[in-house]
Amino acid sequence: MVTILAIESSCDDTSAAVLREEYLLSNVMASQEVHKKYGGVVPELASRAHQQNILPVVSQALEQAGVSVKELDAIAFTRGPGLLGSLLVGTSFAKGLAIAIDKPLIEVNHLQGHILSHFIRIEGREHREPKFPFLSLLVSGGHTQIVKVNDYLDFEILGHTIDDAVGEAFDKCAKLLGLGYPGGPIIDRLAKEGNASAFRFAKPNIAGLDYSFSGIKTSLLYFLRDNIDENPAFLEENKKDICASYQKDLIDILLKKLILASKQTGIKEIALGGGVSANSYLRERVTFEGEKRGWNVFLPEFRFTTDNAAMIGIAGLYRYRKGLFAPIDVAPISRAADYIQY
Repeated sequence: MVTILAIESSCDDTSAAVLREEYLLSNVMASQEVHKKYGGVVPELASRAHQQNILPVVSQALEQAGVSVKELDAIAFTRGPGLLGSLLVGTSFAKGLAIAIDKPLIEVNHLQGHILSHFIRIEGREHREPKFPFLSLLVSGGHTQIVKVNDYLDFEILGHTIDDAVGEAFDKCAKLLGLGYPGGPIIDRLAKEGNASAFRFAKPNIAGLDYSFSGIKTSLLYFLRDNIDENPAFLEENKKDICASYQKDLIDILLKKLILASKQTGIKEIALGGGVSANSYLRERVTFEGEKRGWNVFLPEFRFTTDNAAMIGIAGLYRYRKGLFAPIDVAPISRAADYIQY
């Protein structure tokens, strides 16, 4: 049975996991609180924190799994996309450990990890997973894509954002409203107490299955400016309604293209992935559309929506089975557009 240690360090969370075949034995994460006061991730601070966290996180993951380094068959790590400094820490550690124990390296595309998180199994628990081919709506702070997944290592991007990601649109709203960082969970919480029909914002008219979120961000900016000019108390008086309305419009944009992709491909196996897949309203709407349209919907566990090493381990397992190992001089890749394997 294949036992893999996985390392994830693409942004501001340091994570290590141990998997034996598809079964998760441990998944340890160290988050970085320092970024909250800056309203976003500071790359230099993130890479320094990874350097401090990576050894204790890996040690804890192995200890929780009850696995020694001698029992490992391979080391999987996030090669990209992500922050270059953060990726360098994880990549360098994985290389050093692989050399020390004479085990192969497996590079993993971070985005593929999110998509394949549905195949992680937990001992003693009932497991559901999508059947191939399925459509993955991959939504995060850095990426928004609709991906046709033909097999574990066969991905086809049907649509993607041409400018900003939906997660960035959430964070921009939170910043304009003075809500703090990360903004998505705060907006989600406040929106539950607001009226989603109170306001409307400009929606993009983009052909095909591609997305755009720059326009709705600008629409919100001008909306707030004009209304606050007329009524300085407008923001405080309407904050919950603004959150609910803006969130609804963002999810409407996501769902419109996902529905179109399902119609065009005839695929009714639908899976969510990425940090924004934790949004309660998105999960509610996708579930509703699934019941309405006969979709088989798969929602990731909340712990697998954020950046985590378990998803890197499951993606690494399928690459291991194909003998797809990385050379020791492998270098991280920061931009998704440069990741030719995707």
